[in-house]
Parts: sequence; structure tokens; C-alpha cells
Amino acid sequence: MRKHSKEAVEDYLKAIYTLEQQGGSARTTALATRLGVTPGSVTDMLKRLAAAEPRLVTYTPHRGVSLTPAGKDRAIAVLRRHRLVETFLHEILHYGWDEIHAEADVLEHHVSDRFIDALDTLLKHPGSDPHGDPIPTADGELPKSLYAPITSLPSGTTLVVKRVRSHDDDLLRYLAEKGIRPGARLRIREIAPAGGPVTVDVITTLSQEPTTVALSTETAIGILGSAHTGQ
Repeated sequence: MRKHSKEAVEDYLKAIYTLEQQGGSARTTALATRLGVTPGSVTDMLKRLAAAEPRLVTYTPHRGVSLTPAGKDRAIAVLRRHRLVETFLHEILHYGWDEIHAEADVLEHHVSDRFIDALDTLLKHPGSDPHGDPIPTADGELPKSLYAPITSLPSGTTLVVKRVRSHDDDLLRYLAEKGIRPGARLRIREIAPAGGPVTVDVITTLSQEPTTVALSTETAIGILGSAHTGQ
């Protein structure tokens, strides 16, 4: 079943914005993979967005797509709705952090700005969602993430996890079981060469032995943190 036009437009704008923010290219193949549609469907939608009034994207065949200011504003508004809904589901309704993304994907298209502002107030204006993703303000400001993937830090570094960039439910459940989520303290034991595993110690208390976990490089790239300087 095809999504309603408004939902599809918002999904595309959010996907383009997210790919750009993650340093990727918002090209047809990347969008098709992210949205689970065919490359032909992506091309058709990009042409529609480029012809919209106001124009939402700048699209050049074989060169990818970029958001116009109007498209960026709308994408950030969708992200704000999505991440506040995720936070509400997790903190108030006690959904697991592995359950909130799919639910918010549906609800983000069907809530008003008034409802979202009320959620923001109820939740006391959170700066990030349960995955550590920053929540845009009502004015459309999105805080810059200054945190680094753990793969960019040297072995021996102790860090605090600030963000986990994944919507894979199984992976999020696994990481939670191992104690790896925003706020957790890790020590990088080893980063194997040639794309090998990244081994970390999950530190719970100073008196308890840490748990050692081996992560794939792809998973580790999605875990962002800041060096821990406390005791």
C-alpha cells in the first residue's frame, strides 16, 4: 500500500537530511536503501519535490539531491516531531529504546505543532532522545554533535557514550543487554586492523569487573562518545 503523499514527502525530506548530516551522499541508491523503495520510485519523488511550490529540493540526475532552505526547515520539523514522540514513548509510556523508532515513524505524520509543543513542555525540553540524537528546538535550531565515533579514539581511552546511531531493533536490544547506551562508560580495549572487531570494556562500578564486548566496525562507528576525565 502506498503512503499518503504528505507522509511520503516528509519521509524523503527526513531521509535526505539525515544522510547529509551523517556525511553520506543523498543519492538515489542511498535513499532507495534507506527508505526500502526502488530507485525508480526515488527518482520520481525527487522530481516531484524539485517541482513543488515552494521547491523542496535541488535535484540533478546522476549527481544526487540537496535540500532547499524550505526543504531543510520541513525536514527539521519532522525530526523534532519524531524525536519528541520517541522520548515521550520511552519516558512516559515506558517503551523500550528498541521499540520507539517504528512507532514514532507513524505518529510523526499525524500530530499537530500544538501537541508537539505540549510534549516538549511535559518532557521539560529534552536536548536529545533516548538514542542520544539531538532534538531540534521549536525555532528549528539543531544542536551540533561534537561527539566522535569510538573508532576514532585510541585504544585505552575511557569514554561516556553520548549517542547510538542505529534503528536496528535487534542491535539496540543487544547493546542494551550489554549495557551500551547513552550514559554508559566504556574503555576501548582494542581496535583490530583491517575492519576487525572493536573490543570494549563496559564499566559499571569501580568495584565490579567490567564486561568485555566485541563490536563490529559498523556498529562501533555508530556509537559516539566523549572522553571521560572523571574517576
